[in-house]
Amino acid sequence: MSRKAPAASFIVHDTPVPARESNRFWGSDAIAAMLSELEIPYVSLVPGSSYRGLHDSIVNYLGNRAPQMILNIHEETAVAVAHGYAKVTDRMIAAAVHANIGLLRSPMAIYNAWVDRAPIMILGGTGPWDAAKRRPWIDWIHTSSDQGGLIRNFTKWDNQPGSPVAAMEALLRGAQIAQTAPRGPVYINFDVTLQEMEMDAMPPIPDPARYKPAPAVAPARELIAQAAALLSKAKRPVILAGRCSRSMDAWNLRVALAEKLDAPVLTSIKLGAAFPTDHRLHPIAPFQGQPKAARELIAAADVVLALDWLDLAGTFKQALGDSPVTAKVINVSCDQHNHRGWSADHQALAPADVFMLCESDSAVPMLLEACSARKASVELPKRAELPPVPTDAVTLRGLGAALESATRGADVCYTRFTLGWNGNYAHFRHPLDYIGHDGGAGVGSAPGMTVGAGLALKGSGRIPIAVLGDGDFLMGNTALWTAAHYQIPCLFVVCNNRSFYNDERHQGKMAVHRGRPEENRWIGQQINTPDVDLAAMARSQGAHGIGPITDPAQLNSAVEEGLAAAAKGGPCVIDARVRPGYDRPL
Repeated sequence: MSRKAPAASFIVHDTPVPARESNRFWGSDAIAAMLSELEIPYVSLVPGSSYRGLHDSIVNYLGNRAPQMILNIHEETAVAVAHGYAKVTDRMIAAAVHANIGLLRSPMAIYNAWVDRAPIMILGGTGPWDAAKRRPWIDWIHTSSDQGGLIRNFTKWDNQPGSPVAAMEALLRGAQIAQTAPRGPVYINFDVTLQEMEMDAMPPIPDPARYKPAPAVAPARELIAQAAALLSKAKRPVILAGRCSRSMDAWNLRVALAEKLDAPVLTSIKLGAAFPTDHRLHPIAPFQGQPKAARELIAAADVVLALDWLDLAGTFKQALGDSPVTAKVINVSCDQHNHRGWSADHQALAPADVFMLCESDSAVPMLLEACSARKASVELPKRAELPPVPTDAVTLRGLGAALESATRGADVCYTRFTLGWNGNYAHFRHPLDYIGHDGGAGVGSAPGMTVGAGLALKGSGRIPIAVLGDGDFLMGNTALWTAAHYQIPCLFVVCNNRSFYNDERHQGKMAVHRGRPEENRWIGQQINTPDVDLAAMARSQGAHGIGPITDPAQLNSAVEEGLAAAAKGGPCVIDARVRPGYDRPL
């Protein structure tokens, strides 16, 4: 077999002792060879005996290169690392989980990737399907009938191949499906017997170039013409820039289209950066819940161009209430291909006068060519002024100012903003300045996704920064060990209010509605007795720990120290004891 040259790697490589040349081959060697031919650079994993054959093949047949194993402490983290990598690169890597028990620990992270339309190849293993070959007890409890059924409602495809040749085809098909828009996770489960069977010879390895995903679909010319006519004659157009690639060329085309139409652009803090936030046509900061200025802009629009916008019907509902949508709506999205009945992640059904069933990156250049230039006839909302930085406590506002000062002129990649964040606190001028939330709002995802982003960015000079809550950090903090071991730079700024504060607010509202004591909202919510030393937790896993920071005068130096520590090659955690509260504009 002709093995591909290993890709250049900037991360720590756990280098195996070279295996002796041999003419003996095993089923898992064929699986490993196919992963290598697919040019999957990493497999993020938690080890287990159900895929010990594949583990051996990656180490001793491939030399732990292409793919290289990335060891994690928890299965949710293993999948989240692959998710974060995909958000930065628009490319798929693999995640491997052990048997039914590893798969049972994974669903939240898999669901996040599903809702976020992120391509991941999840590899699994199972005890022998042939009961006569099972070891007593352990192989029985690690073998499930229809293991893929555990996650079938939120994966694009799953398979349990019965031979090495079928396994190679499953990998080819899985890679093709996962990376075809709308993208998403796939699951391939390998029987331990298949992995450990000895083969007479290595089967021919198919050429992945002949099984690539189809090129992006282009919208019909007549739909482009209809949309261009509406946009060119619009008096009050609005562009909702939603899901898009991390391509700089596509970014520039979106800017050119907005400028040609002289149309305001709105973006969501739930999604990755889609438009320069300090551009004159981006008058409102990226938002989670619509601020008043955004509601007014949408309500007054006569044409709305939705570029794969997340929850289009809900956006109209927030802006218009029960009033009908009178604007002409141009909806560009192929997300409908992933809509199912188990989850309501498809959101409410939105009206559309022109519906292009394609990715926004495919439609924008055609719209740019077809549209006529126009000049705005209405005044854009004035940018919101930032409030002064409080000096009496550590706050989100103060943290935003410290981050803005410390990162000025530097390339960073924000991987998460905590719920109370105000989108005015950071500007995005590049598609990698912010990669968006996790999709499924699964608390605990930010650490793993940030490490995955750091893995993708390693060697680029761009440092990932997660501004996350303490609950999110505590649930996924073992990702720090992975970052420390592989020397992956990343900065975690934990907005530590010692509470599941969003739920405190819910309980407070519930009590008021029922005429009960709002003062009791903290019960079952606060994480402060005992207090958790997050910086010590970071140091115990080989990361740099700073804090707790309780004095706002220390914020600037803490952030500067954190960025410097990450730049040296590894993770850093800042425990910022923020005052509870939300800074989002109304």
